[in-house]
Parts: sequence; structure tokens; C-alpha cells
Amino acid sequence: MSITDWPADSRPREKLLRHGAVALNDAELLAIFLRVGIAGKSAVDLARDLLQHFGSLQALFQAKLDDFAHINGIGDAKYAQLQAVLEMSRRALCEELKARDTLSSPSAVRDFLKLRLRGLNHEEFHGLFLDNSHKLIAAETLFKGTLSETRVYPRELARRALELNAAALIVAHNHPSGHAEPSPADILLTSQLQHALALLDIKLLDHFIVAAHRVVSLAELGHL
Repeated sequence: MSITDWPADSRPREKLLRHGAVALNDAELLAIFLRVGIAGKSAVDLARDLLQHFGSLQALFQAKLDDFAHINGIGDAKYAQLQAVLEMSRRALCEELKARDTLSSPSAVRDFLKLRLRGLNHEEFHGLFLDNSHKLIAAETLFKGTLSETRVYPRELARRALELNAAALIVAHNHPSGHAEPSPADILLTSQLQHALALLDIKLLDHFIVAAHRVVSLAELGHL
């Protein structure tokens, strides 16, 4: 049965307009994004197939173009649309961080870092450079590494902070292994960065580790 033949309260688009996006399940939200299904399957059916194939929305968002190659109804155009949606989400969160004190919106910081770092198959080290009011000046990828490590150079990080006239800094990196607990090397690096930046009167506010479904704060763990 076509979605247009469903009762109005059951159609994803009408349901969203009447009750808000939070009232929809994952398949219904994805169906609105897909807009149309394929022969013999509604958009909701296709959305359910995609979620079953990838296992979750998160895995779907992290999939590469080649992962969609053999899925009927999903081509380059849909993949491009999906990436555009994700990038708009990142930019919207970035705008929020630029508009307010980052310390007053810790959930926005975590959401932003998850969108940037979760799902990568290699380690990356990112920096959020902040002004005196702790508003975001710039969010940058500073170092890239391998599956298990990233070489971070405190001198280069400090130099970039001076270039941006940053008064404070939040750093983050991911653990592709999925284990969010900080390693001894992570704790040592945090201490080194804190002391190097302090010499320049720049405060290191936090060091986050992003892994799987968790974002761990080293400041909350007492390492800052």
C-alpha cells in the first residue's frame, strides 16, 4: 500500500507536522528524507531495510558511498543529500557555539564533537579555539593519525592558538576502537598541553575523547 493510502495520522510527514519530529521513529524520519520508495516498497519500507542493513542510524550516517552501491533505490544523489544534512547539522552546532559561552552549553559541545569525530576509522585530534568569553573562534582538525594513535605537537597547537588570539582551548580526539577510557598517553598529553598553554596565558578547559556512543571529559575525571 502506498503511503498516500495510509490514514493521515500514520503518514510520517503529516505525523511530523502535527506532533513534531520527536514523535517519529527512526524509520519514519528516514522515510521523510528518502521521500519516495521503490517498486513494491514504500519509503518507510525502504527506510526499514536500510536500518536493518546498516544496523542503526549512526552506522548509516557513517557509511561511505561504496557501502550504498548495491542497495536498490540509494544512489549518488541520496548519498550526497545525506552528507549535506550531516554537514548542515555540524555547521548549525558550530554557529550555536559561536553565539554563546561554550561552558554554558556542554551538551552542544559534546554533540558537535560527536558529529565531527565519531565513526572515523583513524584517529584525529581537533581543537576548539575560544575567546575571552569562551565563545568559539574556530574549530579545526589539527592532527591526523592511524587506527591507534595520533602524534600531537604542543608547540604547533600553541602557535595556532596565538595566531587566532585564543584565550582558551578545548581539545578532542577519537578512539576508533570504541573504548572511551583515556589511556596513560592521553592523560600525559593533557598535562603537557595544559602546561605549555599556561605559559602563554591560554587555558586548556577540557580534553574530550569520542568513542562509539560515549564522549568522555578528562576534566570531569579530574585530569585538568
